[in-house]
Amino acid sequence: MKRLALILVALISALHFYIAWFEMFAWTTRGPKVFDTFPPELFEPTIQLAANQGIYNAFLAVGLAWSLFIKDPKWQFNIALCFLGFVAVAGVVASITVELGTGLPQLVPACVALALLIASRGRSGA
Repeated sequence: MKRLALILVALISALHFYIAWFEMFAWTTRGPKVFDTFPPELFEPTIQLAANQGIYNAFLAVGLAWSLFIKDPKWQFNIALCFLGFVAVAGVVASITVELGTGLPQLVPACVALALLIASRGRSGA
């Protein structure tokens, strides 16, 4: 179960590296295709806002990736739990402030990974 939780942590980290790249470097090129309900003229004026969001997603990605390299099981659990919690909160906020479909790709995997991580801790005693 822990292995599955850590695989999810890795996938969520990869997702957030992608989101960071998208927001920081592809906002005006890919953004209008992805967010087709937003007026196209809003992408250029919001490029700095998107880049700012992107750096926060990069922090989440790095924190999750960092947790995978921690050897001590207790600290690996703590750091992964912390950053998965951040991702879950970001998913809730995105679901409320943008639209449900924007937040769910962050919220659902983070909650599943949190549940697996917590369940695996009970079994291993880490």
